[in-house]
Parts: sequence; C-alpha cells; structure tokens
Amino acid sequence: MFDEIPTQRPDTPLLDQIDCPADVRQLEESQLEQLATELRAFLLYSVGQTGGHFGAGLGVVELTVALHYVFNTPEDRLIWDVGHQAYPHKILTGRREQMLTMRQPGGLAPFPSRRESEYDAFGVGHSSTSVSAALGMRIAAELTGTDRHCIAVIGDGAMSAGMAFEALNHAGAVDDNLLVILNDNNMSISHAVGGLSSYFARMWASKPYNVIRSGGKKVLSKIPPALKAAHRAEEYMKGMVSPGTLFEEIGFNYIGLIDGHDTGGLVEILENVKTLRGPQLVHVVTQKGKGYSKSEQDPFGMHALGKIAPTKKSAGIQEQPVSPTYSQVFGQWLCDMAAADPLLTAITPAMGEGSGMQQFATDYPERFHDVAIAEQHAVTLAAGMACDSLKPVVAIYSSFLQRAYDQLIHDVALQNLDVLFAIDRAGLVGEDGPTHAGSFDLTYLRCIPNLLVMAPSDEDETRKLLNTGFHHQGPAAVRYPRGKGPGHVIDSSLEGVPVGKAVVRRKGNTVLMLAFGSLVAPALTAAEKLDATVVDMRFVKPLDEELIGDLTTRHQLVVTLEENTVMGGAGSAVNEFLARANYQIPILNLGLPDRFLSHGRVPEMLSGIGLDSNGILQSVKDKLRQCKLQSKAV
Repeated sequence: MFDEIPTQRPDTPLLDQIDCPADVRQLEESQLEQLATELRAFLLYSVGQTGGHFGAGLGVVELTVALHYVFNTPEDRLIWDVGHQAYPHKILTGRREQMLTMRQPGGLAPFPSRRESEYDAFGVGHSSTSVSAALGMRIAAELTGTDRHCIAVIGDGAMSAGMAFEALNHAGAVDDNLLVILNDNNMSISHAVGGLSSYFARMWASKPYNVIRSGGKKVLSKIPPALKAAHRAEEYMKGMVSPGTLFEEIGFNYIGLIDGHDTGGLVEILENVKTLRGPQLVHVVTQKGKGYSKSEQDPFGMHALGKIAPTKKSAGIQEQPVSPTYSQVFGQWLCDMAAADPLLTAITPAMGEGSGMQQFATDYPERFHDVAIAEQHAVTLAAGMACDSLKPVVAIYSSFLQRAYDQLIHDVALQNLDVLFAIDRAGLVGEDGPTHAGSFDLTYLRCIPNLLVMAPSDEDETRKLLNTGFHHQGPAAVRYPRGKGPGHVIDSSLEGVPVGKAVVRRKGNTVLMLAFGSLVAPALTAAEKLDATVVDMRFVKPLDEELIGDLTTRHQLVVTLEENTVMGGAGSAVNEFLARANYQIPILNLGLPDRFLSHGRVPEMLSGIGLDSNGILQSVKDKLRQCKLQSKAV
C-alpha cells in the first residue's frame, strides 16, 4: 500500500527493462505481479510530478499488464474508453521517460492519441466510444483478410451511455470476434467477487466448456425445443452467479466476475478467451485508486491529482483571499435560485462535482438529477420537465453538449421550451487538450432558432446572465470558461439584465472592440494603448444591433473578439449584421483559429494564438496599418 506519493523516482529494475509490450511478453508469467507493483509505483510518482488522472489508472495496472502480455499489440488493436485509465498503457508502450511531460506544452497528451503512438489504436477523450471503434476495426480486419484481435476496454460509468449499448447490440448481430472488457470499478453493476464467481468465470472461458457448448448447440439445433431449453438452462445458471444475462441476450458470451487485480487469473482467462469465436464480454472488477489508500477511500475526490508543490503557507507566503471559480459561482447561484423558485430542477450528465453542484445536491436531493454519462437523455429529460411547468437547468460542459445537439434542436428549441443550459468549460481548457475544449459552442448555438445565447465576461456578469436566462421564457444558454475570472465582486441579487443589451466598458476613438465573454478583460488592457472603445457584448444572440450600428458610424475599424472558433462564431454574427445593414467599414475578427489546439496552460495557449492583450494589440495595429488608419498606438 502506498500511503504517500513518492517525490523521487522509485527503483523499478523490472520496469526499466520494458521499452515496449514485446518486452513484457518476454517475461515469465511469475514476474508479472512484480512488474505491476513497479508500474503502480512509477504511475504514482509521475502523476505526482505532472498532475492528471490517476485513480482509474491505478485500478487497471494488472489488467494493462495482462492485456499486453496476452495480445500482440499493436497488431492486435487495444482501444481504451475515455482514456483516463491509459497512463499505465502509455508507460508500457515506450513512453515511460516522457511521462514527466504529461499535459505539458509539447509533451504527452492526457488521453490516447493516434498521432502520439502506434499503440494508441483510437484517439479518445469522451466516453463510450470504444466498442463502436473496436467493432469497426474488427469488421475492417474481416474485409481485408487480416487476422487480428480487437479489444475494447470500457468502464461501468461509460457503459451507462446509450452509444455503448448501440454498439453492443450491433456487435451481437454481426457475430464477429470482438472482445469487450467491462472494467467495473464503481461496484455499480456487481457487488462482490468471490471464489465461486471466479470459478465459474474460469469455467466459462475454458476450452472444454466452449467446445461442449458449441458441439451441443450443433446437435440440439436439429431439435429446436431442446435447443431452446438448453439455452434457458445456461442463462438461468449464469444469472444465479453473475449479472451477465443482459449481455447474453444481445449476443455476447459473458465471462465474469473476475478479480481485476489477480494478474495470473487475468492472463489465464484472456489466453482462453483469445481462442473463442464470436463476441465475448469479460467482466472484470477492479478498485479505483488501487494501491494508494487516499484514492481507495475517496475514488471520486481522487479521480485526478494536481501537481504536488509546496503550498504558499508552507513556504511562509501570506495567502490572499481565494476568489471563486466560474463553476462555484454557478453552484452558489443554483442554490440561491432554488431557494427562491421551487420549480427549479437541476440536471447533469455525470458532471455534478465538476460543475459545482455538490451543495445543491445536498440541499435539494429531490431536485437534483445526475443521469450518468447520457448527454442526450439529459437534454430530453429537461425538455420533458419543461413541458409540465418545471424550470430545468442543465449543467453541462461545452464539449459534451456537442453530443446532444439533435436533442437541443428538436426536443428543446423547436418546441421553444423553458430550459436553461449552464455551459461550463467554454473556450480553451488547458491541459485536458482539444477533446475537452469548448471551441465551437457559440458557432453551433447561435444558428438555432429560439435560443438565447449569452457569454459573460466575469463572475458578476455570470450570475447576472444566469438570472436573465432563468427568467427568460424559452431556451437559453450561458457559456463560461474553466477556472477563475478577473475577480469581480458578485452582486448576490437574483435580478437579470435587459435581453440583448450590451454594455460600453470603455469609450475611445478610431477602433471599436466588440468583445464576447472572457476576452473582454484582455481587450480592455489592449484598448488602453489604442485609445479604443470596448463593448462587453454579453449577448451573442440576439446581438445589440442598435448599439453596434450607432458606434460603427463613429469609428473607423470594428474588431470582434471571442474565445471560440472564428468560423461561424460571434464575430461572424457581427459581420452578417453589418453586411445586411450595408455598413462600409473594415472588420477584424479575432478568435480561435481553424485547427485543433494541443494541450498546455491556457495563458500560454492564448498568447500563442494572439488572444492575450499583447497579441490583440499587435493584430489591431497591423490591421490599422493595412487599412492606413490612424490611432494613438500607431
């Protein structure tokens, strides 16, 4: 048991011999347990230096070792769902020395990436995609005559999403050689792994049992009633000692429950399953955070780990008052509004803690609905509530809302239902990289009829616009970034602002800067050197066209700024208005470029694409020179 996270690299003589999975396969089976111990120690050390997800990775150390020992990766395709648990996989696949670059600019990605390694068969970041991807690869192998195994490792949480069951249903119908490993680390499906269940798992995976099973089916196929009776008998027998009946019904051969920390047992079962034909589902039970007592005791709180560093207090530095994150601002607002309006209900697709909803869940448990990883269901659930007079608030990350786009359009907006979307992680998210970046929400939201779209510039504006969206009759969305804002004092009232009205934050000359959301602050800094006018637009839809039109006539250059892709975003909305109203004025649109940005720290990322105050200043000056206009800064 590791009670502390090591700050010095642990001694790992066996692990140091492993540069790729082929080296793992050269070991004696008796050495695998020692390799798993060393791998777990190195994982704790490396994540302690860089921060990142480690609870899930600690839980699959033995499984990872066994998979690479039994299967011929990378020729055999190994697909990890979500990717939180893939750190041990990265360590064993030639990236051990790079682990200290994890989540750093230019370093290893936080999730599996096809660009990073041939052992990362499929790029992931969002959940519940592994079975579909593995099945697609298996079908491709069949069509190209390639003899390879395709293995999907999916957690019990990811199994809650409809996409996973759609893929399982298809796989059962295709009846191809697909292996799905269900990593059950939350005890949400199974409650115990005992000797009897392990015995039956080994039996169901054994060659003699499956030979008899297949032969019996061939014989009994000539006697349909007997075949049906035999099938029912097997189903009842499995149902008595395992939860596998559901998977058997959709066409999988279910094998479980299996101790996911018994390396020898895993190897034995995987070696047998490797010889079986048709879709197989192996149910492995693991402990999230295995080997680190704090994570074992608090698997949710220790899901991810921050970089270990001395605190300001321990370094003798006076700590300043801590300002709330945007998620905390939302969480406090949610509790305050719930106290004022008994019709408020809150929905989240497994993002309650990340969205700041812990206190609401405690105070209003009957009004809190965590629907698991089911974004589509979350949105339509809210639509159903709104049909019968409730006031649902859907707390969801920007990149996850993309998964429920059809429901957002057809189930909420088309029916003009009173649903508020609190969209967290808008814009760049830093170390989690492009799979989690909220780069597109303004683009995909503003084209939807009936939808009110807002982008607050600070903590106080966030609360005001949440008030506005909640009181608005019809669908509304408030998008805000990850982390903390500029530190503005928050008005605790529940009053909103006039819909579609922007606010002039600074009056200047020549340059009119129309800033949306998080870029208001750097725009104001740049404006001081330009003597520019800055408008906090607040609303992407509807735009404050009256104010834009009035100010455009008194300036020589319009600049739009947003932490969203430039293509089709808020700046495009301004362009469309100015073109439609026939304003003749140069326009500069600043925002995220038309490419996926790698992981890194948000300030450096913004600087790298010219969206910090210095980059904004330089872009405006270049545009002014291009247009041969005069300004204080030129």
